[in-house]
Amino acid sequence: MKPLAIITGVGPGTGAALVRRFHAGGYQVAMLARTADRLSALEHELSDAAAFPCDVADPAALAAALQAIEDRFNGAPRVVIHNAVGGAFGNFLEIEPEVLERNFQVNVMALLRLARWAAPRMEAAGEGALIVTGNTSAVRGRARFAGFAPTKAAQRILAESIAREMGPKGVHVAFLMIDAVIDLEWTRARYRDRPDDFFIKPEDIAAEAFHLSSQPRSAWSFLTEIRPFGEAW
Repeated sequence: MKPLAIITGVGPGTGAALVRRFHAGGYQVAMLARTADRLSALEHELSDAAAFPCDVADPAALAAALQAIEDRFNGAPRVVIHNAVGGAFGNFLEIEPEVLERNFQVNVMALLRLARWAAPRMEAAGEGALIVTGNTSAVRGRARFAGFAPTKAAQRILAESIAREMGPKGVHVAFLMIDAVIDLEWTRARYRDRPDDFFIKPEDIAAEAFHLSSQPRSAWSFLTEIRPFGEAW
């Protein structure tokens, strides 16, 4: 039987690329996102991909989706990728507190709930990888990122705590930090004067996530940074 990968935040960029990469790598893929139509299109495109429309910030909806996944696939996931993200631009005086709270639910609390569900099942199965897609907001708080950076920093620290707990139990936890502008339709429009190699390709992010998921036990990494060759850092 093919292994199972669960991927949250399946949007038109990184999320869809992750689904296609793991599907190509021989996985069944359970896809979570709020937009049912997008999931349905991928479900029809890929034979072993299944849609589970869900707002990961809603604890009951997430629990129901995970139960439906378990009922359908009848086994522990080999890989879980938390790619869903809540973001906002604005300084601390501009953003509404509710925006930060909402983003915390998506970025941090959903990770906690996913890990509490997946990690014991992976431990019982004797293997598994939990991967979180992050960015450099996890390590620095720029002025107009007040509604976002605190949640990504908390997400990184939570992932590290889970990694330290679950690594000795055979579950690999990794934080994939993306230091780049992802190549999407709206980012192309926003940065229309930039050359192609300014952007990071979603399929290249997905390739690195796949690599992380298959690292040998003698050489696991937790924090992995990826960026285009010309990115200043």
